[in-house]
Amino acid sequence: MLRGYGVPALPRIAKGFSPGRSNSSGLSSSVGWRRQAMAGVSKSVNGAGAVPPPVHPTYNLREVIQLALSEDAGDRGDVSCLATIPAEMTAEARFLAKENGVIAGIALADMVFQELDPSLKTDWAVEDGSTVEKGQVFGKVCGNARSILTAERVVLNFMQRMSGIATATKKMADAAKPARILETRKTAPGLRLIDKWAVSDSKWIFSTVMGCSIQVLIGGGENHRMGLYDMVMVKDNHIAVAGGIENAIFAVTKYLEEKGLDIGVEVETRTLDEVRRVLAILDKGKVTRIMLDNMVSTQANGDIDVGLLREAVEIVGGRVQTEASGNVTLSTVGKIGSTGVTYISSGALTHSVSALDISCKVDIDLALAVGKRTNRA
Repeated sequence: MLRGYGVPALPRIAKGFSPGRSNSSGLSSSVGWRRQAMAGVSKSVNGAGAVPPPVHPTYNLREVIQLALSEDAGDRGDVSCLATIPAEMTAEARFLAKENGVIAGIALADMVFQELDPSLKTDWAVEDGSTVEKGQVFGKVCGNARSILTAERVVLNFMQRMSGIATATKKMADAAKPARILETRKTAPGLRLIDKWAVSDSKWIFSTVMGCSIQVLIGGGENHRMGLYDMVMVKDNHIAVAGGIENAIFAVTKYLEEKGLDIGVEVETRTLDEVRRVLAILDKGKVTRIMLDNMVSTQANGDIDVGLLREAVEIVGGRVQTEASGNVTLSTVGKIGSTGVTYISSGALTHSVSALDISCKVDIDLALAVGKRTNRA
């Protein structure tokens, strides 16, 4: 059934469903739904192809999916499908990679299909985090034709964006070793969890959601703080308002003690003097990581100078984690990583996404033929 998306109606939200509302199991409704959705996904991918999302205390993934479907279907539904396809017609559509890259979004694709029409069945030949090649058919969806075509663009929009992020992350993570790659909060509004989902590596453990411990891999990077709530980051503006770097660190330490919070504390530094000032009060204030911001400079010949960054890392001497930020690109990240810095953060992974070209076609033979003619498959 089309559940309102293929007919003139708005999507229906499950009775009793609202962000953060607890059900009898003690889980929020959104977490409970995610567990149910992932249980269905695991059956559809012939094994462990789908990677579940990170945990967030307020983010409602189901509502994001419903909004995406609703903004596409509007108040009339898919008039193209309603006009051209009989209500009971069934079809099979296949997913085609039109360029090389890393696939992400298999779990989310299944959630979208299940939200629109639970009778749809998917079968994936790859796992989240797998590499695909141009021209490769990597999955299919079967069932009601109207449902498939109504969900198609929403599924592809999510999957292409996530796969673009995962592809870029994998390249940067490989080039940065032994340093580890982080993304930032520079994500598309409303898509924070989805963007970070595409980046994350096996650091995520989903015991609270899945009822068991599992390790996953998509882009091969690591998640920085999810938001403003799960890590303290004392940046230049905080320092300026607090009246200095020492004042800011002491205030954070006091706040965490009063609130009984055990979370990480990162302090931004821009000079070697600031680095030394942070290190001088490590025994009096809580600091778990020092950000070394804009300590990489570009040169006239296009190369970068990492001398200041390297000196800062040596001064820290492993007493806390270090994070390099600024002038991070695929061409510079290797040299930055060679300085001994713990982490390298890159906002470009999520704010400058180049979507991976993927299509979903019922007539796959014709799609491949056209792709070869246009050099896109």
